[in-house]
Amino acid sequence: MEEKCEAIDLNKCHQVVSDLINKAGEIIDTRNAHRKEFLTKQGDIDLVTETDKEVESLLIKGLQNEFPNHRFIGEEESSAEGAPHKLTDSPTWIIDPVDGTMNFVHAFPHSCISVGLVVKKVTELAYVFNPMLKQLFYARRGHGAFYNNQSITVSGQKQLSNALITSEFGTSRDPEKMKVVKENFSKLVEKAHGIRMLGSAALNMSMVALGAADAYYEFGIHAWDVCAADLLVREAGGVVIDPAGGAFDIMSRRALAAATPELAQELSANLTQFYPQPRDD
Repeated sequence: MEEKCEAIDLNKCHQVVSDLINKAGEIIDTRNAHRKEFLTKQGDIDLVTETDKEVESLLIKGLQNEFPNHRFIGEEESSAEGAPHKLTDSPTWIIDPVDGTMNFVHAFPHSCISVGLVVKKVTELAYVFNPMLKQLFYARRGHGAFYNNQSITVSGQKQLSNALITSEFGTSRDPEKMKVVKENFSKLVEKAHGIRMLGSAALNMSMVALGAADAYYEFGIHAWDVCAADLLVREAGGVVIDPAGGAFDIMSRRALAAATPELAQELSANLTQFYPQPRDD
């Protein structure tokens, strides 16, 4: 059943999901002190823990109780079924219960819950929460972006030579992809001011929204990695595009975020491209 956009009470959605995210954050925080057991999903280093499953279940069940007509795309739910749900016009919560699972299993305190609400394929609400460091990023479309209740804006940086770039090696060790990843790092070490990796796509992008980093790019991410952070960056005054320079497609598994259009296009022009398969839709 399709639910009309005008029927969505975003204030209620915000209240319900905020409470659930706080509860989920307590679970992650209390379990971050020690190294965890984990499983690999599909080879490579794509990991899952019992906490990933528990947090996603808490969020989805809590939201289903309040919004039975809403749909869900969750990392663990989609992985278990073999493919993500197709994104439709229905109100859809896109959830990564623990973005930065590699960090989490090593007790490295840079993991987060990432939740976005998409209505008619437009993201309306976004949350990125690192419970270990008490970092909460929030955005509502048309209302700006916030970090721990303080309004945030991007840096305004326009030049790659002065820019701090965030990215990741990613979980896949596909030889073709790794060749591209290494080539891009090699080029950007020479051209950018610096490169950083937090181990979480959502936190990397959130740093762009905060103005602490100037740009982010990555190939091989999923919709649940970048849905919330995409809105954060745009509401903070930045841009999110396809790494080749075109429009951003949340299901393409490719993203480039930057403080300005000028920086986005300069970074894009210096990247060797890679197109992960399959897409998320």
